[in-house]
Amino acid sequence: MSNEKYTATITLPRGTLDLTYQINTATKRIEDESYQLEDLLGFAQRINPKRAFLFVSKVLGRHIPVAPSTMRSAFTDLADLVPNDLPEPILVIGMAETAVGLSAGVHQALQTRYPNALLLNSTRHAQHNDSDTDALLTTFSEDHSHASQHLIYQSKDKVTQAQLLASKTLIMVDDEASTGNTCVNVVTALRNAGLTQLEQVHLTTLVDWSLAQNQGEADADDAVSDQVAKRLPNIDFYRHHLLSGAWKWTDAPNPKPITMPSVDTTEAGSHALGNTGNWGRFPTLNSKDGFDNYLENFQTAFTLFNKQTSFDKAELPKKILVLGSNEFVWLPFLLAEWLENQAIAQSQDSGTISTVNFSALTRSPIAIGGAITTMLSFSDNYGLGMTNFAYNVDPNEWDLIVLCLETSADSVDGMWKGLDNVLIVSPT
Repeated sequence: MSNEKYTATITLPRGTLDLTYQINTATKRIEDESYQLEDLLGFAQRINPKRAFLFVSKVLGRHIPVAPSTMRSAFTDLADLVPNDLPEPILVIGMAETAVGLSAGVHQALQTRYPNALLLNSTRHAQHNDSDTDALLTTFSEDHSHASQHLIYQSKDKVTQAQLLASKTLIMVDDEASTGNTCVNVVTALRNAGLTQLEQVHLTTLVDWSLAQNQGEADADDAVSDQVAKRLPNIDFYRHHLLSGAWKWTDAPNPKPITMPSVDTTEAGSHALGNTGNWGRFPTLNSKDGFDNYLENFQTAFTLFNKQTSFDKAELPKKILVLGSNEFVWLPFLLAEWLENQAIAQSQDSGTISTVNFSALTRSPIAIGGAITTMLSFSDNYGLGMTNFAYNVDPNEWDLIVLCLETSADSVDGMWKGLDNVLIVSPT
């Protein structure tokens, strides 16, 4: 970590965000350069009275479309910061909805060193199956979020469940950290649920803003770690990130009052979840479970969409956007990555270059401005009766939009069905 401090000021409609940050020189990108602030983040205004601003990731594929290869590099670079020789069993846990793809990517990279590490994501979608009603392990709250309640499920497999409960190292993955409160809430809930053998917690984030608690201290990194550690007795606490710093928010004079849409629910919804395998809502060693079937569904749908006899004979469109939906982003990301590799191979054979980007539908309410240039709003595909959004997505800019669902194809809002360049891929 570099000791050099940088500053930035971002003016948003509801106030001003002042940043002090440090570059992590342990991460190396193209041409041996570390991640800079502008590589990782844009900024926007939340429609949320709890916190008026949002750090908008440029490498996460959530609110800004991004190349899958860029996302993969960030996943791997973050995982590489996690040290060797950690006490096992290891549990990697990701935070819904924003970080469920990030956690799977970090987990997959970590498995080159820790092949038996488990992946488990929190969720805000109660599982439909009757057999899952007793599978809830614990719940916790993310206090500043637009949707604060999270569910964590246990495994039906006795061996996997025993490994989960025996975890000695927890690697908590999130897009950003601000106070450390969510980490403390998660660890406390897991310990109360039976993970009593935890020895180490590694808070692993793209950006860590928790230095904001200790801006005047000479070694704020250690000071923040000490503060969190005091709230987690008998656990060694560590932090890993691509960039770290402190933020200070100043409200604008007399800001207009805002009303946040109702999105804080953990109900199942009226549209059942299809079978997409287990990619992390339940503890798993293999986050690619279900991908082969989903890829086959895409190839079949694409062949019909293009009126071709087989996928092998089809030429990819010039500009392709793959969209995940809410928490269902990992298999869609793997599909986007597969398409990106297909596009590279196609360009070598024919000289035709196709661009593939990835993004996702979300329940997060964000105002237009700053890093958010466009917003599509529509009813959710889970049957929860809430508004969902797609940011920085202009359908006219893409030759093909692949909308990936874990619900049936007829569950999507009519807006998507009315676009002739949208291909819907679902489990059924």
